[in-house]
Amino acid sequence: MIGIREKTILSISVFSFFFAAILIAGSLIKEDSLYVELSNIFAPPGGGHIFGTDWVGRDMLVRTVKGLSLSMKIGLLCSVASSLIAMVLGVAAPLLGGKVDIFISWLIDFVLSIPHTLAIILISIACGGGLQGIVIGVTATHWTSLTRVIRAEVMQIREAEYTKLSRRFGKGNLFIAKEHVLPHIIPQLVIGTVLIFPHAILHEASVTFLGFGLPAHEPAIGVILSESMKYLTSGKWWLAFFPGISLIAVSMMVNSIGKNIERLIDPKTAYR
Repeated sequence: MIGIREKTILSISVFSFFFAAILIAGSLIKEDSLYVELSNIFAPPGGGHIFGTDWVGRDMLVRTVKGLSLSMKIGLLCSVASSLIAMVLGVAAPLLGGKVDIFISWLIDFVLSIPHTLAIILISIACGGGLQGIVIGVTATHWTSLTRVIRAEVMQIREAEYTKLSRRFGKGNLFIAKEHVLPHIIPQLVIGTVLIFPHAILHEASVTFLGFGLPAHEPAIGVILSESMKYLTSGKWWLAFFPGISLIAVSMMVNSIGKNIERLIDPKTAYR
């Protein structure tokens, strides 16, 4: 009989395969593959076009895969960068203590008090918009929750006997962070990075949809959804349905990977 551990590993493997497949397939699609075919505009799903075609005859399946790949790359970049910020601040706050801890705690509360979408839009505009603006905006707003988790973990490690012994032997904060703290927070860091990804990719798509993210010539999901709004009232439902459902599916898939990794790491469920 297959146990929870085997099912969890199988689920992670399957979802990771689909994630990698979309990422690679989208990267292999060149700009000339999105060719205009005016004789085949607004073709409904089916036949030679599973997702149908758009207002200039471009295949929506190709556009969706290309857009997902681009959004996933941005999500990966933002989630890794956010995790690095969370690691630095989450480790520095308890080890340095005092005013540093107070300031970092205040900064977390301040960032959390601002709606993410609004903050991303403002930061993106301030940074000149485009890819650079959206990456900085998403990264600057998605490190807070993971920082709190890491900070709480480091506070426990700080009070452990082996950490206190290191201080008595004259070891500094850098040694303690490297030898005692980092090995313990790697699981939380990995899980946090994976769980940040769905939020990052959805916020990137929503801000781009509103017109404050990637420029219109980029084949991103947010751009595709924004363009499709002009044709929904005329019954061209597939222009928004397939890209939208694909984005949600990828977000749920990555979220499931994160939850399953967490289940594997948890001693209560890891060996069932």
